[in-house]
Amino acid sequence: MSKVNDFLNECGIFYLATCNGNEPRVRPLGAHLEMDGKIIFGVGDFKEVYRELLKNPSVQIVSTKSDGHWLRYTGTAVFESDEKYAAAILDMIPSLKDIYNEKTGYKMMCFHLENATAYDIPVMGNGESLL
Repeated sequence: MSKVNDFLNECGIFYLATCNGNEPRVRPLGAHLEMDGKIIFGVGDFKEVYRELLKNPSVQIVSTKSDGHWLRYTGTAVFESDEKYAAAILDMIPSLKDIYNEKTGYKMMCFHLENATAYDIPVMGNGESLL
């Protein structure tokens, strides 16, 4: 998992692909951390992405480094019940506390990927498995 987390950290922004019915949806995200041997991602409970993940948890995460290598991380989103993950992301990115708090009523929902594959793929050539 550390190789995937390191890749995401180097890129900063990554793209999460979900499905809305039979239409793909892709959006940029950045909130993630490595904890308890998992890469944890956060999304808002008030956002369409959260509802899409509940309906169809099959996802793919893609990110690109400045050297042209790109990450393809594919799996099944499994939501976490322990609120320690959201607290850790909010501590890591304090500006998100303006969005996710008791006053707004918005909650950060955290998930990790199971049955996952992850590949570091160069511009030319075959990818290397990171898991």
